[in-house]
Amino acid sequence: MRVHRAISAMTALGFAIPMLLTAGSAHAHQPVVVDSETIEVVDPEISKAYYGVLSGAAHTYMITSDIEFDLYVGILVPDSETPKRDVKAEIFRGDELLETLGGVDAEWVTFYEPFAQNTYWDGGEFRLRAAPGVYSVRISSPDNASKYSLAIGEIEYFGLEDRANALAVLPSIQQEFFGISAIELVGTRYGLLNLLVIYAVALITALLYTVTLRRPLARLIGGRLRGIDRRFRMAAAVALFAVAITTTWSPLLLFASGLLIFEALFSRSGVAEANRS
Repeated sequence: MRVHRAISAMTALGFAIPMLLTAGSAHAHQPVVVDSETIEVVDPEISKAYYGVLSGAAHTYMITSDIEFDLYVGILVPDSETPKRDVKAEIFRGDELLETLGGVDAEWVTFYEPFAQNTYWDGGEFRLRAAPGVYSVRISSPDNASKYSLAIGEIEYFGLEDRANALAVLPSIQQEFFGISAIELVGTRYGLLNLLVIYAVALITALLYTVTLRRPLARLIGGRLRGIDRRFRMAAAVALFAVAITTTWSPLLLFASGLLIFEALFSRSGVAEANRS
């Protein structure tokens, strides 16, 4: 009976996790944190949001395509405590200037993004059915010391690796670009989704280990496994969780926290004995 309950729980979670991963990615860009002054844009039709900080020099985004493609560019400024609405995006085909977005004289308008619960200033957008060739987007400001978010592409696509990356990088984006503290993330939709997904994966992992691997491993080493005291595991799990949500929201720390909690709970409830039947 316990085997059936455990398998049913894992099956339900197997369906639930893709739904959780899908939630919030609709109408969203893949987030990318910029760490260099020259960025190569791969698959320019796939929707991405590049978050960058100008540090004394302009940033240049390079797009090379051998076929026609739909080019979309949008320039945004995160609405933090002191937003600088002076970022300019210049779009080139080769050396030809096609369009300039944003800048000091632009009519910046605000919009609210409900999933991450963030507000942006929008400096405009540009669309073109682009011929094959080399294109670039140059991001600058008068003092080249501004934060920005550059949107490229309109096709919304999130593979599993993209979803995992989004869960990993969004906490730092929230903190650096919007001034949201690590603790405040807990109250956002993104923060709750992050916790749900990571703990669901930890739950499945703990079930698989407890039901299928624990006893075979004990037989392999010629005796019973003597696990760490459950109270210690729970205390360690709470400590890991506290460190994670007050610092970087590390997926690894959160996963380890969930794994310790669920493994201790399953051991206590006797799930480990399920594979005797």
